[in-house]
Amino acid sequence: MTLAFRNRQRTRALNLPLLRRITHHLLQEEFKVADCELCFHFVEPEEMAEVNWQFLQHEGSTDVITFDHSEFGAPASSTARPASSAERAVLEAGAPPLHGEIFISVADAVKQAREFRTTWQSELVRYLIHGVLHLRGFDDLQPAKRRVMKREENRLLKLVAAKFPIARRPRRSQLSTLNSQPR
Repeated sequence: MTLAFRNRQRTRALNLPLLRRITHHLLQEEFKVADCELCFHFVEPEEMAEVNWQFLQHEGSTDVITFDHSEFGAPASSTARPASSAERAVLEAGAPPLHGEIFISVADAVKQAREFRTTWQSELVRYLIHGVLHLRGFDDLQPAKRRVMKREENRLLKLVAAKFPIARRPRRSQLSTLNSQPR
């Protein structure tokens, strides 16, 4: 299992070791993924807007964009396409390896957290979950599928929040360590 976390933003200090533990738990315990190669990019809104335009021809920043690079992966997209019958058979036989990149805008997490009266850390973990759900074949283009995906996001976020301290702020002494993490 290969997990990479690239912090290219300065909006907030990130606890990358905690995000790694959360992701590892989700992949192994909740998604039953034995093999993966994932990279999470935490970026500024300007970089997210560039990615959004370059690959999706959408203007402006967005919260999360997922790129599925697996054998059954969709083209660069913020949403996964519906699985074919052959893909569903592989999914049902066992969790296939995941291979992808997930871009997350921390500034958008901060903004959305204010709007939804939650913490930005919780919102950030929601985006992480959202990206992995896309890699697992969830779709949010149609209202019914969006509701299914949102329910699964909420369920997983609740499990993670019960197990990990996602809403805690790092101590002042930890900030220099968190900001000096490799990017």
